[in-house]
Amino acid sequence: MTYHNPTPTVDLIIELIDLPHRPIVLIERRNAPLGWALPGGFVDYGESVETAAVREAEEETNLKVTLIEQFHVYSDPTRDLRQHTISIVFLATATGYPEAGDDAKGVSIFESWRIPPNLCFDHDRILRDYWHYRHYGFKPRLN
Repeated sequence: MTYHNPTPTVDLIIELIDLPHRPIVLIERRNAPLGWALPGGFVDYGESVETAAVREAEEETNLKVTLIEQFHVYSDPTRDLRQHTISIVFLATATGYPEAGDDAKGVSIFESWRIPPNLCFDHDRILRDYWHYRHYGFKPRLN
């Protein structure tokens, strides 16, 4: 019997704590699917999700992040049309200005009121849950 398991990934909501309104960092993807996304990527074999999150943040944004907490896990089989992934999302902080690296075509900072509409994967849902959490203080309910 052959087993097919989802692939673990990490995503980060990075708040720039040295700027007004604590904007977040989004990357513009170089590879399909194209559009804006949270920094993140695949967890390497033998790597913890925390280590993967810090590594992916630095590779894609050139920022040294501090992980604050594990926010939520997103596992809808249709969240990534390329394959079934499970994303462990972390809240993180950083200072300074990001620079695009690795598979990021570009990088920018965004306040909550000017998030671009063309977000990849389920990152629009993740950010809605995050803004709700920041405003009301509790995490999203499990579906």
